[in-house]
Formats: sequence, C-alpha cells, structure tokens
Amino acid sequence: MDDQFTPPPPPPPPPGLSAPRQKTPLFGSFGRRAAVGATAIGLMSGAFAGGFIVTHAATSSASPSSGASATTPSTTTPAAGTFVPNEDPTHEAGESAAREAQENAGQMPTVP
Repeated sequence: MDDQFTPPPPPPPPPGLSAPRQKTPLFGSFGRRAAVGATAIGLMSGAFAGGFIVTHAATSSASPSSGASATTPSTTTPAAGTFVPNEDPTHEAGESAAREAQENAGQMPTVP
C-alpha cells in the first residue's frame, strides 16, 4: 500500500508583517555611538566657544568715544577702608564748605 503522509504546506504570514529588515547604520557609515559622540563633542566645543566669547565681551573695556578725552586713573590705590577725598578742581568747585572740612579731616562726607 502506498499510504504516504505528506504534511500540509505552512500557513502564509499574517497580513501587516513583513520579512525582518536588516539594520542599516545611521548617518551613512557612522554607528549610533559615533553619532552620539560627534554630537557631544560639537555641543561641548560650542559651549566652550560661547563661554569664551561671553567672558571676553564682559571683561573688555570700552574705548572712549571720539572727541572725549580719556582720563587716566591714579597709579596709587588706597588701602581698603580708608577714605581718599576727590581733589579734582571741577569737583571742588561745586563742593560745600562743610563737605570740604569733612574731607580734610579724613572723614567720609555726610553733607552734600
């Protein structure tokens, strides 16, 4: 007798599912780790450059405008906590006698 059993063919895949796709690397030949590393390096270098620019802008001195003469500060700096009166002639012209007396006595002026 020829009673041979043949198994039925496998069922078709369910609709909506396709064959598994092969992974393709991100960004051409870069892998995910390389892309994250490049992004991190770019962010850090941008932060460094931005910090340098902001710090440099905050510490640079403004140049005097044209026509205005630049005043040079005194070369001696007083010790902390000591009062040094302003003896500039233009300042002295508008100063009251009481204020000048306090300055001459070495006191911090309290009168206008």
